[in-house]
Amino acid sequence: MPEIQVAESAGFCFGVRRAVDIAEKLGKDGVNACTIGPIIHNAHVVTHLEKLGVPSVDNVESVPKGALAVIRSHGVAESVYRALEERGIEYTDATCPYVMRIHNIVKEKYSEGFNIIIVGKKEHPEVLGIAGQCENAEIVGSGEEMSELLKKHENLCAKRVCVVAQTTIGRKIWESCVKNLKKVCTNCEIFDTICLATHKRQTEAASLAAKSDVMVVIGDRTSSNTQELVEICRAHCPEVIRVENAEELPSFDFSKAKRIGITAGASTPDWIIKEVKGKMSEEIKNFEGESFEEMLLNSLKTFNNGDKVVGVITAITPSDIQVDLGAKYAGYIPYSEVSDDADAASKYKVGDEIECSVVRVNDVEGIITLSKKRLDAIKGWDDVELARQDKTTVEGTVIDVNAGGVIVSVRGLHVFVPASQTGLPKSAEMTEILKKKVQLKIKEVNRARRRIVGSIREVAFEARREAIERVWADIEVGKVYKGVVRSLTSYGAFVDIGGVDGMVHISEMSWTRIAHPSEMFKEGQEIEVFVTALDAEKKKISLGYRKAEDNPWTKFTSAYNVDDVAKVKIVKLMPFGAFAEILPGVDGLIHISQLTNSHVAKVADVVKEGDEVEAKITAIDEENKKVSLSMRALIPGEEAPAEDVAEEAADDADAVVATSGEEVDILPEETAEDAE
Repeated sequence: MPEIQVAESAGFCFGVRRAVDIAEKLGKDGVNACTIGPIIHNAHVVTHLEKLGVPSVDNVESVPKGALAVIRSHGVAESVYRALEERGIEYTDATCPYVMRIHNIVKEKYSEGFNIIIVGKKEHPEVLGIAGQCENAEIVGSGEEMSELLKKHENLCAKRVCVVAQTTIGRKIWESCVKNLKKVCTNCEIFDTICLATHKRQTEAASLAAKSDVMVVIGDRTSSNTQELVEICRAHCPEVIRVENAEELPSFDFSKAKRIGITAGASTPDWIIKEVKGKMSEEIKNFEGESFEEMLLNSLKTFNNGDKVVGVITAITPSDIQVDLGAKYAGYIPYSEVSDDADAASKYKVGDEIECSVVRVNDVEGIITLSKKRLDAIKGWDDVELARQDKTTVEGTVIDVNAGGVIVSVRGLHVFVPASQTGLPKSAEMTEILKKKVQLKIKEVNRARRRIVGSIREVAFEARREAIERVWADIEVGKVYKGVVRSLTSYGAFVDIGGVDGMVHISEMSWTRIAHPSEMFKEGQEIEVFVTALDAEKKKISLGYRKAEDNPWTKFTSAYNVDDVAKVKIVKLMPFGAFAEILPGVDGLIHISQLTNSHVAKVADVVKEGDEVEAKITAIDEENKKVSLSMRALIPGEEAPAEDVAEEAADDADAVVATSGEEVDILPEETAEDAE
């Protein structure tokens, strides 16, 4: 059997794949879009995009109202961008990055006064786009044309010249043009802008063609780089066949060849390459793999609706999977008959063996429609019945929503899950789980009525119960958990720590005062908490969020001592003195007698809120976390003993520092005892 080898670089290059991916995503996302000109040089891809809702239009004037324009991979002239902007048309640029680089070179050099020469095919859209970045660009397609241009315009030799290449032009053409240019022009800048992927593709094609008996080149008729591949292969291989797709393969006895090579242009999608290779493999098998008797028996093989058959996948197209059944009938599995899972087809590849059932036989056209999904459904009945008996969990995909619940596809069967068993809150929309994979229990199976009922809620309930048991089995005070905030109240936040909710009281959230938990958290937020208390009997867990190392009092005592001088900020005025912030969360009291060395009638006569002043720490009450400050002590000769300052402060109010951030309102006439 001949060896079939596909060139590694055959098919989409980076720029083409990027452009097609951009257009495909717009179509799949339902965006009203169109491409200005064909996105790439491949009619099959253009048709595919049209089916997705992204058609090709000839010019800016033809862009439908409200549509998003897509700049094709070949790029466009600067005038097209201006026309889009003038008409207020939004666009996305799918120009190949390598082509965009040439645009930038041409614009830059033209602005510097260079004459532009482009080596490429004059009518190629990429070349037209490059030429549209400047004025009066010269285009040559061969070394001879370059020589003729230089003879015709002798004055070019005395001017500054910039030369660029079409990304897909042949290497020999480029080298010939450059050689002839250098003979007569010394004041030129040459940019070899042939795409590396193009050069690699052409080099591989030449190497593969040289050791092959037959060379198949796949690509659109309008593709410039595909034509280059054809010419390269013909120089190295006696038999070169050019096709756009598998249908164009000629009647040819490929079995006589020892080695067959396949290459493809940069605009040829993978699925067309696979189709061509699959059909060639089938032709080779027909020619050499069967005796006349075997071929006759296979041609007479009959198929009936419902038959179970096994075949080999020969091609995967955008609409179906093609299967070789070992007979003269061609087998096709439409994607709708593969599975209810939208991505099911991606699980298969050419060469895989697949088991399915016959849906319809067309003897006239020799086509058999197959279904993988229906065969799975037949096997599925036994599976779901066993799952019901054993009370095991099964997996499925939610494929539909109705007034009573949702439909889940399990083993090719439709399982009804009532709304009450979806596990969703009453206020939630059931569409939230549409197209999603879910775990469920089978509760009822009735083959006669073809009815299966399941429950998602039961699986979720069991999972939560198991999670709760795991948490309570190893929970202990001080243990740290990563949790999710489930709800907020005025006094705290309830946090899920793995199936069990604990509460972070508002006092355990921050070392500074907060009015409401929403200042710290929001529902759904992931936070790290630790256990502060447990009540196993009542199943209550108290959690903490604020960390001991962030305690303002701890920071204060580690940084300051009595007699230290601190720069403080006045935060509140009282009749008996002023409260000043030493650190965020730590305030001290400057008694009215400690503001200055003269009599003070009103605190506001000396300081006001917001003032930053220096004060001396005269007392620290570790037990009650209180600090006394003095501005007067910093005036030379006015320093008062620490015990006198503390006593004066106590006569009017506590020197308050509450590390929780709580404030104490103190009235002018109250004594220290009343204030407490």
